[in-house]
Amino acid sequence: MNTSELLPATLNPRKWKFTWESNSHVPIIRLYLFNLTTKPSSQCLDLTVSILFDKSLLQVTWLHTNQAGSPDTAAALWVPIPRVLIDVESPISFRALDDHIEVKLLLVLPVDHPIVSGFDFEAAEGGALEVDEFQPLQLDSDLKKLASCGEVHFYCRGCSTKLSGAVRNFKEMPSVNWREAADNWFGTCCCSFGSVSEKLVAQYANSYTCTPGMCLVDTTSVVLCKDDFVGYKFPNQIEHEEHKSLEFSKSNSLRKAVSSNQSTNVLNVDHTSHDECSHPHIHEDQTGIPSELLANKASLLNGLLGNSFMVRSPYLSKDIKWNEIVCPQCSCLLGAYPHDNIDGPTNDYGVHLFKCYISTCLPVGGPTDLFRKYTLERMFTSQLLESAKDELSFRTVVRDLQTRYPMLQIVLLNPDSWCSSGDCLDEMIPIPNINMYPVIKVLFSNCSNSTESQLRKLDEWVTKNQVDDLYMLTSKALAESLELANRMLPSSHAFLQGLSLSFLRR
Repeated sequence: MNTSELLPATLNPRKWKFTWESNSHVPIIRLYLFNLTTKPSSQCLDLTVSILFDKSLLQVTWLHTNQAGSPDTAAALWVPIPRVLIDVESPISFRALDDHIEVKLLLVLPVDHPIVSGFDFEAAEGGALEVDEFQPLQLDSDLKKLASCGEVHFYCRGCSTKLSGAVRNFKEMPSVNWREAADNWFGTCCCSFGSVSEKLVAQYANSYTCTPGMCLVDTTSVVLCKDDFVGYKFPNQIEHEEHKSLEFSKSNSLRKAVSSNQSTNVLNVDHTSHDECSHPHIHEDQTGIPSELLANKASLLNGLLGNSFMVRSPYLSKDIKWNEIVCPQCSCLLGAYPHDNIDGPTNDYGVHLFKCYISTCLPVGGPTDLFRKYTLERMFTSQLLESAKDELSFRTVVRDLQTRYPMLQIVLLNPDSWCSSGDCLDEMIPIPNINMYPVIKVLFSNCSNSTESQLRKLDEWVTKNQVDDLYMLTSKALAESLELANRMLPSSHAFLQGLSLSFLRR
């Protein structure tokens, strides 16, 4: 049976909605049924709930009262049951509250148990693709899969417009933690292996210049040279002689830097280290950038070549700005490209395309599209969980990458939840089982239109709590997703501590 053909014809015209919710490792599943025009506690009399296992439906019946408070008509709803293992011997718990009906079922196994994860998927249409769709997104570089294609063209996911010529060479994007890793291995003092650390990082950064035909790949983005784009005109780069790339060989970089008194982009050498070491070593400014780096590669160690989808505070560069790149055909956001305050768009740093907005083939989202599983929500959630783990913070302010203005206030409540939602059926029609999908549960506030007093309160909240700052170009679209998911819950569950409650796909 084709679900896509059946469901639209059986949607309840009274707009009763359902949301199933369950927490990982807990063998309980809850159902919320709500209708904005109905007060179940007073209008749903003689409420009964039963399960039709052969049809994978849960049936809810009651006597609906009229405006005078007298029973008027018999009412019934049918709710599709997701793929879970219900304990048939346990009683069904339910109650009618002011703004919703709540049903609680006990499960044999938690919804994320490996047995349940593969339950009945083999017989489902789509097989492995469906399993992949309803499991947490595993962010990886996709490097091997892209390289195995021989050549790849990138397309706009919104309108299928071809964005690039054939790309045949792929490299993995360097981690933004190069310097920390190198320092951990070799130390920072020049008396030990500190100079090895600096040279290692410098050589590593210089090897990742973005060139035509080369694609750099990371967890959320691909980076292409501007020359590989088709149908897109970038602003002309302003050439300034003093800002051209200057590469120093290992043999004469220190001598030239010491002897030259000219003002250039080269960092000066300091013969006295901060730890009173007697040996001359490469001076570093506050960003920790060694002079052996090419002058126009200096921002690499600030994370520029890292994750442009979400920039964390330690890797936010004051010298680099980001411009949005949109599809030349449909104007959908595709990603961003960096530029400095003087030279405009830079060639070496390339154009960052976010995987959630592009496709690797036609049709977009098809079974051979390597980026079909990526969405804005799932990419953000994965990065948010990683940031929360690294920073030991469950409170976040998402700021606009261009303006630095606060856009979203987010508090992570539960990183391991599962849910499913939709419109109830008003006919007892068997349908294929729906699927629970992994989510995180958060509290949020849209700060984009905050008043001065609200911003002051936000600043106080940031100062008082251990808050992580994240910078994104997609904060507006993310806010829309949060607000839409907020409607999956009845109003009594949609707000907590002055913030809105919502879900984001994992």
